[in-house]
Amino acid sequence: MGKFRSGREYHYKLSKVAVDETVNGRPSFTFITQDPGRPVASLEKGINPMAATKGSSKSPQPKPAILISSSPHSRGTEWNPWHDVFEPDLGYVRYFGDAKSAGDPSLAPGNKVLLEAMRAHTSGDREIRESSTPLILFERVASGILKFQGFGIVERAELVTQYNPAIGYFTNYVFTFAVLSLSEEDEELNWDWIRERRDATLDLKSQNRLAPNSWKMFVRLGVQRVESFRRRAALAKVEPPQSQMPEVGSREHKALREIYDFYSTKGKHRFELLASRVVMSVVNSNGGNYLEGWVTKGSGDGGVDFVGKIRLGGGFGSVDVIVLGQAKCEALDKPTNGVALARTVARLKRGWIGAYVTTSYFSKPSQIEVIEDSYPLLLVSGLQLAQETLKLAESGGYSSVLGLLDTLELEYPDMIHNRRPDEILDL
Repeated sequence: MGKFRSGREYHYKLSKVAVDETVNGRPSFTFITQDPGRPVASLEKGINPMAATKGSSKSPQPKPAILISSSPHSRGTEWNPWHDVFEPDLGYVRYFGDAKSAGDPSLAPGNKVLLEAMRAHTSGDREIRESSTPLILFERVASGILKFQGFGIVERAELVTQYNPAIGYFTNYVFTFAVLSLSEEDEELNWDWIRERRDATLDLKSQNRLAPNSWKMFVRLGVQRVESFRRRAALAKVEPPQSQMPEVGSREHKALREIYDFYSTKGKHRFELLASRVVMSVVNSNGGNYLEGWVTKGSGDGGVDFVGKIRLGGGFGSVDVIVLGQAKCEALDKPTNGVALARTVARLKRGWIGAYVTTSYFSKPSQIEVIEDSYPLLLVSGLQLAQETLKLAESGGYSSVLGLLDTLELEYPDMIHNRRPDEILDL
């Protein structure tokens, strides 16, 4: 009857009577979840297990779902000094349990439910995972407004010490939820899946026929393989190798091959000057103001191959941002080394940015790391390198890429300096 879309806001008010499809311009949670003849879905607490569907005594039915809600707007208050962390785009939620006083935290009603769910989610037995209960995740944006943050499983639970001014210190659980992917469902959770999980006349296979593909993968592979079906919004920005490298036989492919062969013969460290010019071309072609500095020695550069700066503004009020560059002339059929990326980032100081130029391409894991950690790193792959080099050759009046490279060879010795990166601010 309805679906929940990742990141969308919904109106919530507990009601046992029919409600409109939308309330105050937002889709109604109650309308989407209504199930005539069965108890209404509730989010009156933080941890809300839906009642188990009644079945025969020989085959008890699992809980259809556990609805989770969090109120981030109450963080930091005297009665709620701890706070849940929702990072659905990174595929996880860190959620504090419902123990609120001294005593065994595993006996708190919500904690008990989540610990039971975790035992099933982390089981090595496929049949147990198949009968386990999905978590449906919501954040309270404001009173009566929920944001759907996906669905998932319990990965782990840790004991933590918390403090309440009224009672002092007490022990609670903090749970880590893995948010599972809805990419194959266009970021929508079909509530009919949960509705069918409430139908005692259906067997487990039938109850899960409308389950998202990631849930089916979880049942088949187990939590040990969670990274293969975890939600990762960063994946939408990840470029596959074929879009980072020129098509074989193309003008760009010929140029890239000439670049690689040229510096394989002359010395791969000499690729640094071309990389510097390419970064300048990329920045300035997109409205920036890049000023070239120097290239470093072929060895002992400490993870920095060239230095430049980007000027923001003009006159006495301008600001210069230091750019540390890494240049890698490497085989065209293998991804660039992620360790070299990390070395570049490690050299950046506050306010600096990095540039990484390769004749190859960036692997999926290295791109995800850059995206998710928000590294200030400009990435230039083989295709863009070839395109910018062709532009530089044409704008410089060279008849070929090799003509440009020969000229850069003449300039290279004078561009080598052994200086601190911050000295470029004086230029």
